[in-house]
Amino acid sequence: MAFDIAMALNVFISIFAIVNPLGNIPAFLALTDGYTKEERAHVILKIVLVASGVLVVFGLIGNYIFQMFSITIPAFRIAGGMLIIRVAFSMMQGQHTQTKITHEEMHDALEREAVGITPLAVPLFAGPGAITTVMLYIGQFNQAGQILPTLWVFASILLTMALSGVLLTYALQLNKYMGRSGLMVFSRIMGLILAAIGVQFIINGVVGVIPIITGELAAGH
Repeated sequence: MAFDIAMALNVFISIFAIVNPLGNIPAFLALTDGYTKEERAHVILKIVLVASGVLVVFGLIGNYIFQMFSITIPAFRIAGGMLIIRVAFSMMQGQHTQTKITHEEMHDALEREAVGITPLAVPLFAGPGAITTVMLYIGQFNQAGQILPTLWVFASILLTMALSGVLLTYALQLNKYMGRSGLMVFSRIMGLILAAIGVQFIINGVVGVIPIITGELAAGH
């Protein structure tokens, strides 16, 4: 499997789309309402560090999880693709799914100092969809013995989170100039891209499962 600029962009766009920092701005502003500029900066730093750490850790231990539960990469692609499509549909409808953040978590976070850790960093920025996407790419490249693409996945995580930090720093200005409608339009576009990526994961998973099934059937005979 060749790793070129197109594949590199695909990996980065997938991670950026599922994290969806622009679409998360309204929730960030709601949860940090009344915070000073310094307090918001502290929250943003927590989001970037914690979300990056969570995604990197799951990227590192993903293969061990596959081995522990005897999960094949094709099977995980199919399951992961379905989850990604579910998140994508919610984004296109302008909603946050329960896999990302609940109303109860948002309400509770208003009374906690750790708002930057939960629910903003986890599960809003580093939710199940983002974790699954990272594990899928890492598993795919590790299976093919490709070191450079694997490193690029981690670089894409850090780049996405760095861009998220910049966008959140200017959240008030972006919300003012783009408005909630503008942010929702962007989120829906990201959702559409994400849906296509999820479908491709499923297709790749089905294609990968066929040789396994036929091989087992042949061995059975």
